[in-house]
Amino acid sequence: MSIAIVDYGMGNVRSVQKAIEHVAPNDQVFLTDNAKIISEADRVVFPGQGAMGACMQALNEHGLVDVIKQAAHEKPFLGICLGLQLLFDHSQENGGTDGLSIIPGDVVKFDKSDLKIPHMGWNNVKQEFKHPLWHNIDDNARFYSVHSYYVKEADHSVVAGSTDYGIDFTCAIAKDNMFAVQFHPEKSQHDGLQLLTNFVNWKT
Repeated sequence: MSIAIVDYGMGNVRSVQKAIEHVAPNDQVFLTDNAKIISEADRVVFPGQGAMGACMQALNEHGLVDVIKQAAHEKPFLGICLGLQLLFDHSQENGGTDGLSIIPGDVVKFDKSDLKIPHMGWNNVKQEFKHPLWHNIDDNARFYSVHSYYVKEADHSVVAGSTDYGIDFTCAIAKDNMFAVQFHPEKSQHDGLQLLTNFVNWKT
């Protein structure tokens, strides 16, 4: 089996690569910006860090927008951190940035004055419904996050996980063959590796 990790030059994706290789030692894992490799892969991981405007610019410059949209509709697809936010229609970041519009909704900034921004650290994740990627992970297990913006989905039926940080916000979405999380499974120790294992074994 082949797993493509989308590398468009933003953020440290090596840790994602190492974690995937750890849980899938017998599979081919590609860290790549090559649209053909991504298109032909059996599974696609879409990580991201940094500002959404710069990431969208990088995706366009690398010619990856169409192949990501295709993968998100056709094969097991995992978005991580900014790879969740980029799936939505629009973000407040960078004065307003359009996303990939794969999932309806917006990305907004934490605006409570008493919250430390960015949101950084370990938080409990409430599982909103059963899903293969939650297999062998306890409800309210803790995962590690670093972000200043969060998604406000238009369709609540896609919400697979939520977290409280001053407000209750969506930290995981699931729809058909797509699963995406705001937290970093590659930095979340045992439960994070379990989620990645579940993704590798996911039969959509």
